[in-house]
Amino acid sequence: MANTLGISLLKLLINFPLPIVFALLLNEVKNARFKKAIQTISYMPHFLSWVVLGGILTTWMGESGLFNELLIKMGILKEGITFLAYPEYFWGIAVLSDLWKELGWSAIIYLAAISGIDQEMYEAAKVDGASRWRQIWSITLPSIAGTITIMFILAVGGLLNTNFDQIFVLWNPLNADRSNVIDIYTYNTAMRGMRYSYASAIGLFKSVFAFILLYIANQVTKKINDTSLF
Repeated sequence: MANTLGISLLKLLINFPLPIVFALLLNEVKNARFKKAIQTISYMPHFLSWVVLGGILTTWMGESGLFNELLIKMGILKEGITFLAYPEYFWGIAVLSDLWKELGWSAIIYLAAISGIDQEMYEAAKVDGASRWRQIWSITLPSIAGTITIMFILAVGGLLNTNFDQIFVLWNPLNADRSNVIDIYTYNTAMRGMRYSYASAIGLFKSVFAFILLYIANQVTKKINDTSLF
């Protein structure tokens, strides 16, 4: 439970707001070709499975991998280390690798919401002398606040879902102290321990807990900005 909530909360604190920031910055890019190139590069990792990305990351973070070579050249490390063999690095690896894979894709819904904003509001703001930062703060963010709220409610409801595919391909016995999340525990209980009824009970617990979190987040956002799922 500690590993599950730890990884999920870090993803919520880091990986939830960054796609919003990325969408806002991407919206400010005026060069169409450059903007399209950034979008393409940021979307590409989403279409690769975690099996492929897990193999890439395992190679990059190996003792003689890309990350070690860069860190040694920068003088941060004296010799290479196998990052996935150290439990204390696992949460950071899980959060950053998820951000790398989903940043561009997660920003799509915010870009779609931004594209629906009435452009006359920006024209009026320019006439009043508002800077680009002021336009973002006073027009763009309030206009997409509803979308952000709905996505936040869904993110809170999924706090116990740590992305099984990702954790499974990065997990190994050496980092098990920090990578043994509920999904991995359920898998090992059912597939290796043959305790199917107990694994089903864990799955039911996750569903009930997720509904409680979803309900709480929904009620809080309803009172704060009058936006909710139900």
